[in-house]
Amino acid sequence: MLLLGILLVSLGLGWLVNGFLILLGVIIVTPIIGLWILRWWVQRNLIEDQCPVCGYEFTGFKGVNSSCPNCGEALQVKNGKFQRITPPGIVDVEVVDVSVRQFDDPD
Repeated sequence: MLLLGILLVSLGLGWLVNGFLILLGVIIVTPIIGLWILRWWVQRNLIEDQCPVCGYEFTGFKGVNSSCPNCGEALQVKNGKFQRITPPGIVDVEVVDVSVRQFDDPD
């Protein structure tokens, strides 16, 4: 291979050898750079949180509506957290547990 390269350079076809080496370099370097960029993008856009309904922890992507794999609730990502998707006109409230105390009647 080296002998062929020396022969081509001596015949004035050095540009062919240079082009081949550049092409070989691009073929090797491009996938490495592509994987590095893909990894960076996934780290920026991957969200790991718990379902607000059942508490199951799973991952999803920013800007993509998903459903909980455990309970099936439709969820969206807001501020890095999963939130339920509520239809328009419905107010979503959180339930507060109130303990009950009974008072004796002083008859």
